[in-house]
Amino acid sequence: MKIIRGIANLKNQFTQCVLTLGNFDGVHLGHQRLIHHLIKKGNALNLPTVVMLFEPQPLEFFNQDNAPSRLTSFQEKVVFIEKLGIDYIIAIPFTQTFANMSADNFIQDWLINKLQAQYIIIGDDFRFGLNRKGDITLLQQYAHNDAFTVESMPTFVWDNLRISSTAVRQALSNSDFQLTHCLLGRDYTIWGRVIHGNALARQLGFPTANIHLHRKKPALQGVYFVKVKTLCNNQYYFGIANIGTRPTIQGKTAILEVNLFDFAGNIYGQYLEVLFVKKLRDEKKFDSLVALQQQITQDVCTAKQISAQLTN
Repeated sequence: MKIIRGIANLKNQFTQCVLTLGNFDGVHLGHQRLIHHLIKKGNALNLPTVVMLFEPQPLEFFNQDNAPSRLTSFQEKVVFIEKLGIDYIIAIPFTQTFANMSADNFIQDWLINKLQAQYIIIGDDFRFGLNRKGDITLLQQYAHNDAFTVESMPTFVWDNLRISSTAVRQALSNSDFQLTHCLLGRDYTIWGRVIHGNALARQLGFPTANIHLHRKKPALQGVYFVKVKTLCNNQYYFGIANIGTRPTIQGKTAILEVNLFDFAGNIYGQYLEVLFVKKLRDEKKFDSLVALQQQITQDVCTAKQISAQLTN
């Protein structure tokens, strides 16, 4: 799979394609069903498959402080979409200039002239263009001129629940990881590269691997019992993780901190995949570092009891 960053970098990678576009936050079962359908169509037409993504996501651009929490970083989306078998991702920088583009111009200039999309499929609730005037109906008007064929994918329902990124966020907010798994078709994980922190956790006796989240607003907040995989050697460890802004030390940016049980190696620069098993408590501000240390001790004790139950 190849990533094309910006429509200006679309050169001669392909002349025609089949296309879908959207946010694909979480790459949940509904997204996967749509992408599988796109790949089937691409095989039938012998054309490359293209997924167009927007970064930042539109609501993050228009309403930074109150945008929905982010399920997946751009890098995580790329990994999940690549595993599904897509040929190209076109990552569009969502800027004010792009936001001001009319839906008609977007279809004519980008989808028809530049991409020469022969088939387009979108989710039935997807909107695009200035003032969100673009939808399946507008695409069908252009399709009637034989520019391309177009299809909308109806909402995927599981156990009477509409599968959506919103539903996944709600399940995570409720710490319902079983439901989350059913909506995603996999466990919810966050992965990223271990970076240097302020070493405070090490001073408290609980060294942590710190992972930058690459999202302003994560979908989880609090302290969790986790299962962690090191992506360099696929080793698994249990541990506890805190995801939040660390209010006790006046933190401003959300970060993921993971304390691995029975581990003493150096993993700076390595990638970890963190699987959330059970929530232990909410993040809170403690009156002192001693109080924080005492609480972490209790968190580790609770998590190890859960770990023992799972391994016996």
